[in-house]
Amino acid sequence: MTTEAPLLNAEKVEATANAAFGYLGGAVIATTIWLGDELGLYRAMRGAGPLTTHEVAKMAGLHERWVREWLQGQAAAGLIDYAAGRFELSPEAALVLADEENPASAIGGFADLPEQFRGAAKLPGSFRSGLGHPYDDGGEAVARGVERMFAPWHKTMLTTTALPSLDGVVERLEAGASVADVGCGAGVAAVTVARAFPKSQVHGFDNSKFALARAEANIAAAGAKNVQLHNPDSGDGLPGAPTFDLVMTLDCLHDMTRPDIVARAIRKSIRPDGTWFIVDIECGDFEQNLQNPLGGMMYGFSMMTCMSSSASTPDGLALGTVGLPESKMRELVLNAGFSSFERVAGLEHPFNAYYVARP
Repeated sequence: MTTEAPLLNAEKVEATANAAFGYLGGAVIATTIWLGDELGLYRAMRGAGPLTTHEVAKMAGLHERWVREWLQGQAAAGLIDYAAGRFELSPEAALVLADEENPASAIGGFADLPEQFRGAAKLPGSFRSGLGHPYDDGGEAVARGVERMFAPWHKTMLTTTALPSLDGVVERLEAGASVADVGCGAGVAAVTVARAFPKSQVHGFDNSKFALARAEANIAAAGAKNVQLHNPDSGDGLPGAPTFDLVMTLDCLHDMTRPDIVARAIRKSIRPDGTWFIVDIECGDFEQNLQNPLGGMMYGFSMMTCMSSSASTPDGLALGTVGLPESKMRELVLNAGFSSFERVAGLEHPFNAYYVARP
């Protein structure tokens, strides 16, 4: 008995091949963006106007032939402008690729790319065992990359736009409040709040030794005497009594193995009139994420980092990057004992959703 081969849709074959090569091209170009950051090429070109390949190489202290290949590739990718034998990093591109003091900066997302690719080699084992890997498995470079990815928003938007959107919070911070930054990472947000509100005391909680080491350095560099760090894995977790006026969890709940346990601990540690400010990924259910042009990237990031972290213990919930859409976040918060949960009006972001919960 023979079975006829199914008729193939030639257009679909071509479209799938084009998509696959497009993603391959994206991975390759992403690597060249990492090179531009790692070698200081974007920073060297920032504000320098049109440059020859020799001028860029001299400014960056690099070999011209390699710089030429990089510049031509960047121009072909539409990242750097080219005209009449000269290359220029436009002011607009500089905001994205060479200036980490503005919310449009995206270069931090490429900072730990080699470590992410090396970590991908572990994924087949995770698929077989079900267990992921904590962020610290990637070493200090991953902590540095996460820091750089989120720092621009923390530095420019947290105290100027986000916290003022929460009723009564700024007034309490100005008078002197007790603040917990749960999942504080490298402490950029904690330092930003501490410097903006010197009468307040800020406590950062994290279990990444590499992130906490960077947080200590950031606190020292800022001279922020009103920041203290805590490692829950060393028994220095959230207090069991109402202590904090403001608790922040900034892009970290979906990475945690047991955010449900953390949410209950936050409920015990927050004052009856306190505020829990939650930042997490803007997403929906799978059908909704299919309509998001960034959906595929989010699921990829999830396997390499977020879900891997959330599945790094046998009891981990394995949530992943898109594991806490608004409906599940609401359930998490209300099940922890909070009486109210809502979106923060007026705060919009391509990647993040902003919520406020109160006891």
